[in-house]
Amino acid sequence: MQRRRFSREFTLEAVRLVKDRGVAVAQAARDLDVHENVLGKWVREAKADPQHAFPGQGQMKPEQLEIDRLRREVAKLKAERDILERMARPVWKGVVWLA
Repeated sequence: MQRRRFSREFTLEAVRLVKDRGVAVAQAARDLDVHENVLGKWVREAKADPQHAFPGQGQMKPEQLEIDRLRREVAKLKAERDILERMARPVWKGVVWLA
């Protein structure tokens, strides 16, 4: 069985049904044929960050975009550091040390 996907408009309308119209989460979930836990999660997400709630497929919240950008930057800086460390090591090919 495949996971059901809901549009942003559907989820926002479902949240409005609960918040604005005062319909109970359980009743709204039955009416919309959505599990009660899912609808409750949508309501909590919309309450926590109404501006960026339900960004959609392939889209990220601004905070997640910043985290991804910083991860890429850290990886690049680590690679540059490793290159510089390798360049700073002395090369002693063919040298025989006598004690």
